[in-house]
Amino acid sequence: MKLRTLSLVLCIAAITPFANAKTLSVKTETGNIQVKTIAEGLENIWGMAFLPDGSMLVTERRGRMRIVSADGKVGEPLAGLPEIYAQGQGGLLDVVLAPDFTSSKKIYFSYSEPGKGGNSTAVSFATLNGNKLGNVTRVFSQQPKIDSGAHFGSRLVWAPDGTLFITLGDRYSEKDKAQTLDNHQGKVVRINADGTVPKDNPFVKTPGALPEIWSYGHRNMQGAAINPITKELWTGEHGPQGGDELNIDRAAKNYGWPVITYGENYGGGKIGEGTHKAGMEQPNYKWVPSIATAGFIFYTGDKFPQWKNNILLTSLKDKTFVRLVVDGEKITKEERLLAKELDQRLRHVVQGPDGLVYLVTDESKAKIYQLSPQ
Repeated sequence: MKLRTLSLVLCIAAITPFANAKTLSVKTETGNIQVKTIAEGLENIWGMAFLPDGSMLVTERRGRMRIVSADGKVGEPLAGLPEIYAQGQGGLLDVVLAPDFTSSKKIYFSYSEPGKGGNSTAVSFATLNGNKLGNVTRVFSQQPKIDSGAHFGSRLVWAPDGTLFITLGDRYSEKDKAQTLDNHQGKVVRINADGTVPKDNPFVKTPGALPEIWSYGHRNMQGAAINPITKELWTGEHGPQGGDELNIDRAAKNYGWPVITYGENYGGGKIGEGTHKAGMEQPNYKWVPSIATAGFIFYTGDKFPQWKNNILLTSLKDKTFVRLVVDGEKITKEERLLAKELDQRLRHVVQGPDGLVYLVTDESKAKIYQLSPQ
């Protein structure tokens, strides 16, 4: 009888996802949650997207893309990626499935692209075929390229109309260019899935402006998501020393960087003209001092009913998982979690097809965590 029981236990462990995963219980304002390690053996994860079979497509900044199975097995790097500048903050960045992935098998990914003059953020699509990428086609390349290893952005977000938003950094040394429309530094751009420019982009008919530009005056946006109620784009932006921002990102708006900011130079010292200026947008929400905001989502699942339509946001510097309660356009409450329990730089958060929440870490020994109600 004991042998039969042992055999049954071993069989269940073999077929149950994450059977040997490490778990911990964490108290939150809406009840306890369980945090489970579901995958290890990765390096500096940047982006993650769920595939229809429940496996996860994961990017590592060093320039590798892998498939992690539903039970946490880490696959070999996919073949077929283009040349990537994987230095400093650059490398392989975000990844999203095409809206018609089920039929097309297309994925879109952003990365630091080397080229004449230096490097810049680029976006390509490819067809996912087993452990290979085929038909790799570049649909966007940030211009101009410069010699810098900093501030690439970059999140990819599908708009409800099927266009693609791309967030782009100011490249740090080129911050003043965030205020002019003849370049892509410090901008949000909007393109069609094939890389063409939507006819209703705000600067299509503006002389001297690059037609892909949607909004400008940004510093380094590493988070973006569509509000499920208003269908508007929200972006998260790194401030310098203080002044991280959450913005409702609207067409043709100027978000102020580097003319206005709530931050200061590293080591101290004023940047720009202050915190307000006519014609420049105020942040919808800000953090002073900085927490180094990274990826975020609006939670729409049913596993955490008290989190419905809340923003779930990751941070790098403070290693904090942040829950923001949203009332219309206002943030009415902030709860910070997991900094002590995990003590890891949190790069991104994804809602799984199961309605649970998944966190990825930006560490040399990176992990994927699953959050579930307890």
